[in-house]
Amino acid sequence: MSYLVHNCFKETVESFIACTGMKQPSDYLEDMEKRKRIYQFALEGNALKAIELTEQLATNLLEKNKDLHFDLLSLHFVELVCSRKCTEALEFAQMKLTPFGKEQKYVEKLEDFMALLAYEEPEKSPMFHLLSLEYRQHVAESLNRAILGIFNSCSYYCLQQITI
Repeated sequence: MSYLVHNCFKETVESFIACTGMKQPSDYLEDMEKRKRIYQFALEGNALKAIELTEQLATNLLEKNKDLHFDLLSLHFVELVCSRKCTEALEFAQMKLTPFGKEQKYVEKLEDFMALLAYEEPEKSPMFHLLSLEYRQHVAESLNRAILGIFNSCSYYCLQQITI
């Protein structure tokens, strides 16, 4: 059941609950739909919309989880670079990403993201992995786990917990 909720399989959860007679929290379906939308926006690279919806659903989550906030902002930066909006990307980085440079753990990451601007074809750069679907999936999954954690839900599948 936790796996289904974690991955926002709404119809399957409803069917499972109907078949087993389990009790369901009153707001779990609404929260699941919101999480699913947030996950999809992050996965599609629409990080600003994912941030907006996350702040509505889980106020202060991104303030408390700076790594996740950085990752989401970085996704937006990458989308700007891929869209060849380099001036806009640079302005966005100066406004939103520069404050992270005060902490050493973000400096190398910032350098990698900024290096994308130097390439006419960023997908052929040594930092091409930052443009990948796998990177967006990683960020989207981290965001989903963080939101689930806020609501004290199982943030890892039960099978993972059993094998750990």
